[in-house]
Amino acid sequence: MAPKVNIKEVSPVNSGDIAFMLIASAMVMLMTPGLALFYGGMVRSKNILATIMQSFICLGLISIIWVAFGYSLAFGPDVGGFIGNLDWVGLKGVSTTAAGPYSDTIPHLLFCAFQLMFAIITPALITGAIAERMKFSAFLFFTVLWSILVYLPVCHWVWGGGWLGKMGALDFAGGTVIHINSGAAALVAALMLGKRKGWGKESFHPHNLPMTILGTGLLWFGWFGFNAGSALSAGPIATLALFTTQVAAGAAALSWTLAETMLQGKPTTLGAASGAVAGLVAITPAAGFVSPVSAILIGLVAGIICYLAVVAKSKLGYDDALDVVGVHGVGGLWGALATGLFASTAINPGGADGLFFGNPSLLAIQAEGALVTIAYSIVVTFVILKGIDLTIGIRVSSEDEQQGLDLSQHSEIGYT
Repeated sequence: MAPKVNIKEVSPVNSGDIAFMLIASAMVMLMTPGLALFYGGMVRSKNILATIMQSFICLGLISIIWVAFGYSLAFGPDVGGFIGNLDWVGLKGVSTTAAGPYSDTIPHLLFCAFQLMFAIITPALITGAIAERMKFSAFLFFTVLWSILVYLPVCHWVWGGGWLGKMGALDFAGGTVIHINSGAAALVAALMLGKRKGWGKESFHPHNLPMTILGTGLLWFGWFGFNAGSALSAGPIATLALFTTQVAAGAAALSWTLAETMLQGKPTTLGAASGAVAGLVAITPAAGFVSPVSAILIGLVAGIICYLAVVAKSKLGYDDALDVVGVHGVGGLWGALATGLFASTAINPGGADGLFFGNPSLLAIQAEGALVTIAYSIVVTFVILKGIDLTIGIRVSSEDEQQGLDLSQHSEIGYT
C-alpha cells in the first residue's frame, strides 16, 4: 500500500493568498462576459448576439490553447528572451499543491489559472474594432493565430522572463501586454476590414446603453481582481493596486465627462462609461507602483486624451467601431509612459523610480517596450489577417452586413 502524502508538507504556506487569488481569478474571468455586454450595448440591435459571441467564445478557445501549450510558451523557461520552452506542455509539472516559479505562496496551477483569464480577454478586446462586419469563421482563425503568434510572445517578453522584463520594463497588470498590444492589433484590423456599410453617412447609435453601463460596472468590478490580483498575494501592494484602480477610474470618468461637455455641450452616460474604462486601462501598468495621488493624475489625463483620440477617429477616417484604439491603445500607451513618470520605490520597493523621482531611464525603457510591442503587433496582425483574407475572407458580404450578423452568422435574433 502506498504511503499517505501529507498535503500540508508540500502545499504553499499561505492559505489567505490562495483564497485571494482564487477570487481574483474568478473576477477577471467575469470581465470577459462584462466586456461582451459593454460592447453588445453599443452596436445596433441586429448585431448584438454576434458581438457578444465574439467575446464569449474566447473563453473556450483560449482555455484549450492555454492548457495545450500556451502557458508553457508564455511562462515556461526562457528561450532567447523571446518565448518560453515546451516543458509545461499539457501543464505537465504544473502542480496543484506546490508553488511555481512566479509565487512562493500559491500553487503553480493557480498562477496559471489567473494568467489564463488575461489571455482570454485580450483578443476579446480587439472585437470592438471589427464589430458588425467580420465573418465569425474568420474571427475564430484570427483569435487562435493572434493569441499564439502575438499574445504569447509579448506576454513572455514582459512577464515570463523575456527581454523586456530583463531590461527593467514595468507592467504591473497588463498595460503593454494587454492594452497596447490589443489596441495596435485593433487599428490594423479596423483598417483592413474597412468601414461599415453606411459609416459616415448614417447614424450608428448604441441600441442599449443600460446594457453598456452594466458591462462597465462588471468590468470595473473585475478590474479589482485584474490589478490587485497581479500582486499575487493578499498584502500591501494588492491594497495599493485596488485603491489606485478605483481613484484612477473615477478621475477619468470625470475628466472625460468634463471634456465632452466642453466640446459637445452635454455629458453622456456613454462618455462617463468610456472614461471609466480609459482610467482603468491607464492605471493597469502602474497600479502597484504609484501613489493614489499619482493615480488620480494618471486617470485625469487618460480621460481627456482618450476622449480626444475617439473624437479624432472620424477626422482620420478609420472605423474603429467601439473605440478600442482610442481607449485601449491610447490609454495603454499613456499608462505605460505614466509608469515611467510616476513609479516610486517608496511606494513599492520591488519596482523602480520614474522620471519624477530621479530616474529618467525608466521612462525610456517604458517607451521602448511600448513602441516595440506596437510594431510587432501591427506587423504580425497584418500578416495574419492578410493570410485569412486570401483564404476564406475576413468580411461578410454586403447583404449579410445589411441583414445583420446575428441572422447571417448565427441564425438568431437578440430581440423579438
